[in-house]
Amino acid sequence: MSFLLGFTHLPTKNTLNAGHDRVVAVFPNKKKQLHTTRSWDFIGFPLQANRAPAESDVIIAVFDSGIWPESESFNDKGFGPPPSKWKGTCQTSKNFTCNNKIIGAKIYKVDGFFSKDDPKSVRDIDGHGTHVASTAAGNPVSTASMLGLGQGTSRGGVTKARIAVYKVCWFDGCTDADILAAFDDAIADGVDIITVSLGGFSDENYFRDGIAIGAFHAVRNGVLTVTSAGNSGPRPSSLSNFSPWSISVAASTIDRKFVTKVELGNKITYEGTSINTFDLKGELYPIIYGGDAPNKGEGIDGSSSRYCSSGSLDKKLVKGKIVLCESRSKALGPFDAGAVGALIQGQGFRDLPPSLPLPGSYLALQDGASVYDYINSTRTPIATIFKTDETKDTIAPVVASFSSRGPNIVTPEILKPDLVAPGVSILASWSPASPPSDIEGDNRTLNFNIISGTSMACPHVSGAAAYVKSFHPTWSPAAIRSALMTTAKQLSPKTHLLAEFAYGAGQIDPSKAVYPGLVYDAGEIDYVRFLCGQGYSTRTLQLITGDNSSCPETKNGSARDLNYASFALFVPPSNSNSVSGSFNRTVTNVGSPKSTYKATVTSPKGLKIEVNPSVLPFTSLNQKQTFVLTITGKLEGPIVSGSLVWDDGKYQVRSPIVVFNTA
Repeated sequence: MSFLLGFTHLPTKNTLNAGHDRVVAVFPNKKKQLHTTRSWDFIGFPLQANRAPAESDVIIAVFDSGIWPESESFNDKGFGPPPSKWKGTCQTSKNFTCNNKIIGAKIYKVDGFFSKDDPKSVRDIDGHGTHVASTAAGNPVSTASMLGLGQGTSRGGVTKARIAVYKVCWFDGCTDADILAAFDDAIADGVDIITVSLGGFSDENYFRDGIAIGAFHAVRNGVLTVTSAGNSGPRPSSLSNFSPWSISVAASTIDRKFVTKVELGNKITYEGTSINTFDLKGELYPIIYGGDAPNKGEGIDGSSSRYCSSGSLDKKLVKGKIVLCESRSKALGPFDAGAVGALIQGQGFRDLPPSLPLPGSYLALQDGASVYDYINSTRTPIATIFKTDETKDTIAPVVASFSSRGPNIVTPEILKPDLVAPGVSILASWSPASPPSDIEGDNRTLNFNIISGTSMACPHVSGAAAYVKSFHPTWSPAAIRSALMTTAKQLSPKTHLLAEFAYGAGQIDPSKAVYPGLVYDAGEIDYVRFLCGQGYSTRTLQLITGDNSSCPETKNGSARDLNYASFALFVPPSNSNSVSGSFNRTVTNVGSPKSTYKATVTSPKGLKIEVNPSVLPFTSLNQKQTFVLTITGKLEGPIVSGSLVWDDGKYQVRSPIVVFNTA
């Protein structure tokens, strides 16, 4: 199926074509993928943080796989009726109803196909949507844990906010057509924040991506869209979501990690990682190498069975044993063959603990090789796998290896991602209908699960944005984004290969973001000028906006002139010895009525960064002042980092500066 841009409601495929006057483009109705409690405390945002009375009027729209309404995270005890601005509805069914916490629910399935395993209901069969919703706005639940792991109080960022659920994701994916329809409805329903923890392959055109188009419609109506950056890192230019009118969120670690120890019969212990809730109670079992147990009846030899894929192992040789595998897999082979446990191994994504359908641990390659040597040097090798332990991660926050990196492939000089938030081993509510390992036959039933992904980071920023919105109901999406960015905790470029292209402005600090001092604001006209400067035509703009938007006859805005709270300068490699670029910016005073801000610039070696004027006096709230930031000199590395801080003695308004020659 194809899907047509520029329409609130989608026409049938045969009614229009790419040559029609009202069609911007015809492109495949692509499918997106879900980007899959200690975290709020870790970023310095306790449950006791100062709350605005208007928090209960904030509505967060969740575009995902639905929700599990019986979860304690969504109990509406103590909630009054929905805010008067709410215009949405609840698609009830025999097994789903809304309440004063979940105030709206709708399903979207353009192909109209449902199944017994994926029924026509907002109910979440996958678990992902429930996890995301509870992370953003779930109630405090004091007895939360994943079968004993991560025990404590689970909660969202804005516990009094309302949730509106738009189920756009099913077992066969999430289509652009359904996502766009959900955007239109959410905007009309009166939501404040839209959280979108999904994405697919990125496109080099903002208006060939359903999420970017929907987010543009949202920002025109004063609604902020928060998106997950994607899980294709650490490769450069791997972002899934990066439109300038939304927030793109990367994932980082928190100060808790999970380790799973393995003990061999020789009393040597190895420490791997996984989310292992199974308890072998220290009992030792025979251990076998997957390569020594090929399913020869299916024509499989040891060169294949060593990876332990489904059906590759001989059940007679594996049943009742622990299997050593030569890959980082879901251990389907051992599980299907009746093994007691599995040891997987690898060097990649060591910060991402896997959840397996049987006792298991993910070992480093060197430790896996040692286990292999033990198996081959012992007549009756035995081992056990312990239940996962929690330990302190002293180097957090660090951007997760899987988190997608910039630069932005469409407009490299718009720094993306914008922010980083906790996204590794996050405990939140779950659907009891979904096994934690996502493997059929895993019969564990959970109310809470521990999973990782930029999908988990995204709702942290959505919750933080909703928190800022509760204090400043009239602020624009750009002002809220600016507040979150300029108050973020800076991460170190020395420990992150791609520096700001890994973490943006830094890790969110919701409490600080309520009082940013200055904001870099922007509205629809700013984005229109930006798009005109990127080569989009008046005709294209009008079909997207549905109004008479047009490209001005005067100079169109370049990426450097979009009023963004960060600065990114691309330097062609041939110009590395003669760097030159400038940025025009306007800041709005939202701090003290009478104040004077002075610029402090941190310049990387070889570059000179100047701000003119370097002093900005304000005499009233909402007063605006403009300045120009100029960068000259020599680029002494592929990516170098600096910063601009406006300081009035009370507020420090920090923006990252990145100069780079790779895009």
